Amino acid sequence: MFGQSKAFSGFSVDDLDKARQFYGDTLGLQVEDTGEGEMRMLTIKLGSGANVFVYPKDNHTPASFTILNFPVDDIEVAVDELTKRGVSFERYPDFEHDAKGIVKGPDTHSPMAIAWFTDPAGNVLSIIQE
Repeated sequence: MFGQSKAFSGFSVDDLDKARQFYGDTLGLQVEDTGEGEMRMLTIKLGSGANVFVYPKDNHTPASFTILNFPVDDIEVAVDELTKRGVSFERYPDFEHDAKGIVKGPDTHSPMAIAWFTDPAGNVLSIIQE
């Protein structure tokens, strides 16, 4: 039924201006304002061609799960660049992180590496190298 639908995802933030700056300037994504006044929202255009809808919510509660995952070719370079841009990486107690906050696969047969960070509203994002 929805196989050909141009579905999109969305999430809330508590401050659209901070979200616009973070997703546009810090992460380098294309961000467009939509609507006006109380109906103002953002659309983030992802490299895959998908759009993500960002809307303000007065009683916003940060997502307790990862809302966006960004695949990268070299996680070390991506972490270094984001750190230079002021991003701090999360460290979760169930995972063993390196000094940069990167969690690497358990052995050489598991090349996956992941690092989590949050947007200004506290929503969780990640960069992943597979």
